[in-house]
Amino acid sequence: MKLGFIGAGNMARAIINGLIAEQKISGEDVYIHSAHKSSYESYAKEKGLNPCESNSDVVKNAEIVFLAVKPIVSKDVLEEVSTEFERKNPVLVSMVTGVSIAELVDALHFPAAKIIRIMPNVNVEIGEGMTALKAGKKVTETEFSEVTDLFDSIGKTTEMEEKDFSTFVALAGCSPAYVYLFIDAMSRSGVKYGLSKRQATEIAAQAVLGSALKVLEASKSPMDLVDDVCSPGGTTVAGLLAMEEYGFTTSVIKGLDATVAKDKK
Repeated sequence: MKLGFIGAGNMARAIINGLIAEQKISGEDVYIHSAHKSSYESYAKEKGLNPCESNSDVVKNAEIVFLAVKPIVSKDVLEEVSTEFERKNPVLVSMVTGVSIAELVDALHFPAAKIIRIMPNVNVEIGEGMTALKAGKKVTETEFSEVTDLFDSIGKTTEMEEKDFSTFVALAGCSPAYVYLFIDAMSRSGVKYGLSKRQATEIAAQAVLGSALKVLEASKSPMDLVDDVCSPGGTTVAGLLAMEEYGFTTSVIKGLDATVAKDKK
């Protein structure tokens, strides 16, 4: 399977790195181009990928083309490669936030375009990603299964309607940054009480990892699990009440509200 990447930013590299690490693809089957030649050529050399001279060259060589550019330039990029798409008609997998399948079809000027819209998160790089997918009308079941299988190999996937993508962005796409902030806040508290930052961070990160796995494996709700940890009159409930006094739950929801609003805008 030949994969092409138009754009070589953090998310594109996370996907490539994850797929190579999981031995789902080899570097020699990946074609890549971006606006910053010095950046993508050095990355291609490092990973054994095929650097291309243009976006159209990516489309010429690939069976599945990933669009990994900023929304503001997506229309221009698609117009640039529209002739090659019409000639070859590969599957286009777009991770451009806020740009619908219908808008992508219009930008290509090609009604028969086979488009899958995805929203991954950066944890695909370590095989623990979460990716939302939605197939356009021209995509076959086999083609959709092939793309889904790629992302199942580097995490978990869920199929959802485009109208829910902004919510997914908040819950999975941007949330790693929020979780990193939470872990850092916990580790700073450990430093406050005499631990080294490295030791405190390792403790906090492992606690978050284990807690997340517990939620995924348990039949109970997260709040039921909270209750399980809280002994009457104990330390945990004292900490929870203090966090709520300072607006912990409200601040998390407000942060996700802001993320959803920005994505929709």
